[in-house]
Amino acid sequence: MPFRCAVLDDFQNVATEVVDWSVLGDGVQVVTFTEHAATEDELVAALAGFDCVVTLRERVAFPASLLDRLPRLKLLIASGMRNSVIDYTAARRNGVTVCGTESSSTPPVELTWALLLGLARGLVQETTALREGGPWQSTVGADLHGRRLGLLGLGRTGSLVARVGLAFGMEVTAWSRNLTPERAHEVGVRPAASKEELLRESDFVSVHLALSDRTRGLLGAAELALLKPTAFLVNTSRAAIVDQDALLAALREGRIAGAGVDVFDVEPLPHDHPMRTAPRLLATPHLGYVSRANYERYYGQAVDGIRAFLAGEPVRLLG
Repeated sequence: MPFRCAVLDDFQNVATEVVDWSVLGDGVQVVTFTEHAATEDELVAALAGFDCVVTLRERVAFPASLLDRLPRLKLLIASGMRNSVIDYTAARRNGVTVCGTESSSTPPVELTWALLLGLARGLVQETTALREGGPWQSTVGADLHGRRLGLLGLGRTGSLVARVGLAFGMEVTAWSRNLTPERAHEVGVRPAASKEELLRESDFVSVHLALSDRTRGLLGAAELALLKPTAFLVNTSRAAIVDQDALLAALREGRIAGAGVDVFDVEPLPHDHPMRTAPRLLATPHLGYVSRANYERYYGQAVDGIRAFLAGEPVRLLG
């Protein structure tokens, strides 16, 4: 019986093209799934006959209730080296080895700026009007030079976003609970005295924090109310950092100029999800890590992980 491996959520149907899985030999059978399984029952039905599952990021949760129903599963590989939706205790109890891959080689800096620039220049509205015969010029763009960019988080991604902002001639400030003045000055930005100051004074706010108990719901209705009515918010980090209902209310009521979002509370978004029709929203379907270089890294190291597991020497263990 071959060692069967399921690759989940291969929406673009490229997982077996970007890297060579044949190096695993004839004893390994790889099956890709291009459609998302929305329920646990669907996952059990799809994965019951597999020894290994490769999953991208935290799109599919593996709680105890699911792992307990997959007795054949022996190896779970998730992209990245941190995953909050896998029950590691249940995995160990069920004899499932959990491995990861290196993190993104290209963090979502480029997409952050694509969203920010798209918002500033009203690209969706203007492009739609151009294609559909609408008015010629209906928006007035927001300038970047001389405006303030506020960064929530100044880690690897936030620092790179900051440097681009400085190149645009923006005044860049940053805040996080652990940010020191020395770190801010090293990057060339001003540390904000508080989160509230950053929100009140920024023309553009971009979120670059890891999701944790401390950051979940960090921006709620009270915090969003501090933003200028001309301010834009960008989130390419994690949806749960920003209260989704509060963000929708702010957009619908015109209390902020707009938001650029790449992450959502449910992914893929249901067809009737309010984020699909929210005004003043530039949204992309979690494209921050979707690049050829990242896929080559994720899937290439998944192949390495399977080969190492079958040799009895698993690598990049998680949990």
